[in-house]
Amino acid sequence: MTRQARILLADDHPLLLDGVRRLLEEKYEVVGTVADGKSLVLAAQQLRPDIIVVDISMPEMNGLVAVQSISRAVPATKFIVLSVHSEPAYVSEAFRVGVRGYVSKRAAGVELLSAIRQVLEGRTYVTPLVSTSVSASSQSKRLTLRQLEILRLVAEGYQNKEIAQLLKISVKTVEFHKTRIMSELDIHTPAGLTRYAIDHGIAAA
Repeated sequence: MTRQARILLADDHPLLLDGVRRLLEEKYEVVGTVADGKSLVLAAQQLRPDIIVVDISMPEMNGLVAVQSISRAVPATKFIVLSVHSEPAYVSEAFRVGVRGYVSKRAAGVELLSAIRQVLEGRTYVTPLVSTSVSASSQSKRLTLRQLEILRLVAEGYQNKEIAQLLKISVKTVEFHKTRIMSELDIHTPAGLTRYAIDHGIAAA
């Protein structure tokens, strides 16, 4: 009998986490669920799953930062992002750090099962909801992952000092990145940045 693939889930939304767990338990062995990036790193080292399904925006540690850490400690593990973010920079950065599949939360369900199957077979998967954006990403505004995090927090109403505390960086670093973001996007007001973040799937409306 073929061994079931062992899957670890990471998301800070309990209802979504429970729904995904129930969906996957029909075909795979769900070895655990966690709600923040630091817990994910610890669980991955202890459980050594075949696949980790991970959100990007989580407390304690960004999901992609966790992916990088886990990749060094548990190199055999493969990663699939399940996210609301459709901005090409998020998708490109995810694949750059070693993610093998990218699924939009708007199209979870069957797509996630398909993504897991393809990743287990050694292929990659990008949901059709974002694949068009990815193919055009070379023409898109390019922000770093750190800048995307800061832009999201700005759009959510956080002040520079609060952002610095959340990301564990200095206020000067936050100000530097905000200046670069405004320059790159040619947007120079908080309201404009918020609208851009919502329009591009970086922050929720």
